[in-house]
Amino acid sequence: MKKPIIATAAFLLTISLPVTAQAANNYEAIKKLLANNQCENCNLRNAGLVMADLSGANLSGADLSGANLSRANLSGANLQGANLQGASLFGANLTNAKLDSANLMGADLRNSYLMNVALTNANLNAANFQGAVGIPLQIAKPEEFYAWGVAAAEKGNLDPAIDYFSQAIALKPEYAGAYLARGVASYQKLDRKSAIVDAQQAAKLFAEQKNAEGIQTAQAFILELTTPHSETVSKGKPNFMNFVGSLGSMLLQFLPF
Repeated sequence: MKKPIIATAAFLLTISLPVTAQAANNYEAIKKLLANNQCENCNLRNAGLVMADLSGANLSGADLSGANLSRANLSGANLQGANLQGASLFGANLTNAKLDSANLMGADLRNSYLMNVALTNANLNAANFQGAVGIPLQIAKPEEFYAWGVAAAEKGNLDPAIDYFSQAIALKPEYAGAYLARGVASYQKLDRKSAIVDAQQAAKLFAEQKNAEGIQTAQAFILELTTPHSETVSKGKPNFMNFVGSLGSMLLQFLPF
């Protein structure tokens, strides 16, 4: 009963691929992977493995360049030394996966799950981690976490935004702009206490850094927080960059360009 299911699944995963990507060796590699969860050093270039259950699979050294692994379950998978250049890992579960020395250049890792992923010596050049959960601190710069936070907040995704700002701060404790941005996001969630703490810390850091505009902006935000009418902030229509007036332009200065 299992073999017909595997054969059918392999067929369905490849029918949308170009003819060249459906060559016999590629098809056999996909069938082998789905049947045994083993495909070390396999040629899986451009393979269609959307939503495939590959948890614990051995794909070490495999060529998965250009492969579509969107929303695939790769938890605990061995992808050491694998070539994932240009691969789509959108929404993929990579929890506890081993990606040491893997080539992830230009890979799409948006909205993926990266808790406890191993990435020692991995090539992450131009990889897109926006919206990913559990991004290891060592693979991104504070400014990148900040940019992802702003992007999430603009969409009204305040909890992920706050997490990104917190990661930026963890990497760069003197990051005044990240404190200010996190305070704004907390304020929009109507968490006044957290917002005031972050606003005050931002003001302190701006003062130490002799950033006059930053000091003025943080103080204006603190005034906004202590004004009774600010209770009317709406959670229904998130507007991260505009609902506190001129703060938006200040926050944009900290984006990486």
